[in-house]
Amino acid sequence: MSIASMIDHTLLKPDATKEMIEILCKEAKENQFAAVCVNPYYVKMAKELLEDSRVKVATVIGFPLGANTKEVKAFETKNAIENGADEIDMVINVGALKSKEHDVVREDIKAVVNGAGSKATVKVIIETCLLTDEEKVIACKLAREAGADFVKTSTGFSTGGATVKDVKLMKDTIGDDLQIKASGGIRDYEVAKAMVESGASRIGASASIKIVKGEK
Repeated sequence: MSIASMIDHTLLKPDATKEMIEILCKEAKENQFAAVCVNPYYVKMAKELLEDSRVKVATVIGFPLGANTKEVKAFETKNAIENGADEIDMVINVGALKSKEHDVVREDIKAVVNGAGSKATVKVIIETCLLTDEEKVIACKLAREAGADFVKTSTGFSTGGATVKDVKLMKDTIGDDLQIKASGGIRDYEVAKAMVESGASRIGASASIKIVKGEK
């Protein structure tokens, strides 16, 4: 399997323009990436641009802090799916996790999972750079209990991104029950390959073109 088919080609910058989203979708089609990942405002546009391709549209929920209420995240999810989102990347309530409010975190994820129903894949961003190893393990288990499809390392908007160590820890925790998306700071093929070898089945990157060029 080529690395391209595992990449979510990502553009989440606040100053992203329509023209930049058009280029993102064009590149995704040309390289046959798994998905584009865009902010909710651009979901409808991306869906239209990609309607003649197999590239999916992913968007972010509760992004980047995860501190919205579960009701808001559920509404965001439903709205994104109505606009054409195939995949939902939601941020957990990091503060609740660190406060040991595990039921709150589980219900927060479950609200998004229920909002998505069978219409979209749900990826749970645990923001590894802010967590202890123990908290990472707990977050992965809570995502599994809530019925998510993936656990994801990072937003790319905090103090750090994906590491091989964290991907291995996540894999050891969830095995084959969930998939893993490594995201944040992955800028070349060798790093992407290391993430895959450690257990990731999806890579989130804005440097996607550089990554696939490095594979050749």
